[in-house]
Amino acid sequence: MNKKSLVIISAVTLLASNAWAAKLMERADFDKVSLQYEKVGTISTENEMAPMDARRELSKLADEKGGDVYVITSDQSKKKIHATADVYKKK
Repeated sequence: MNKKSLVIISAVTLLASNAWAAKLMERADFDKVSLQYEKVGTISTENEMAPMDARRELSKLADEKGGDVYVITSDQSKKKIHATADVYKKK
């Protein structure tokens, strides 16, 4: 397999995996559709340096639980970011 094919396959794989990544949903929006989901767990992240790093980590952890969406339940930041979220899967 040549380099060009490998790059194309890698890019397609990355796009496909991101297409099904768990999405962050705001609490107010989730409350409107909560009956369509069931809770599958709680996740947390700590020691992240930037908000986007925390979101990326939470999304990854939600994916590992098989969730479709996650809703942040708490967060705090001093020098590093700590956040917890509930994970939900579509019924």
